Amino acid sequence: MTPPGTGAATLQHEAIGRTDPDAVDATLAASGDAHAFERLYRGHLSRISSLTSRMLGDDDTDDVIQDVFVRAWQKLGTFRGESAFGTWLHRLAVNVILGRRETLGIRRRRHLDGDAALETVPSRRQTPEMSMDFETAIGRLPDGAREVFVLHDVEGYRHAEIARMLGLATGTSKSQLHRARMALRRHLER
Repeated sequence: MTPPGTGAATLQHEAIGRTDPDAVDATLAASGDAHAFERLYRGHLSRISSLTSRMLGDDDTDDVIQDVFVRAWQKLGTFRGESAFGTWLHRLAVNVILGRRETLGIRRRRHLDGDAALETVPSRRQTPEMSMDFETAIGRLPDGAREVFVLHDVEGYRHAEIARMLGLATGTSKSQLHRARMALRRHLER
């Protein structure tokens, strides 16, 4: 690996003096330390993997995770330490995932009008032997509702942030979240 850029080792908050190991590793990695970047990778892989899987489904997950960490290596020089490294990496991952969705032509209508969207979520009959599979239920949501649900209820973004990321109105984000929750409730109650 080649170093991500010159001047990248100087963080605004002097990460070396802090006790945050991610900030220290980010500073070292920005200076070209591959071992520090590997520690960051190992420490954040599961969260990025989970986010990618939830937003894209199983298709292309491994490629997108790789793209996220390649992009992180390339952009380490832009990490100034104003927020936690995990927060910075998470936002970068969301941007990569949304870009991949667009590239793959998955960017369909961001919302469905009316309650017909709720009927598009397939369900299965619950038997005593079957346990509720929440991840499967999330995966069965329409794309727009799934994106908003994951970003809001799973990852903790606010509606205004989601609206900016996805290019929709704040009210649409709220509506999609409501529809996603209702669809999940119907699916899991059956």
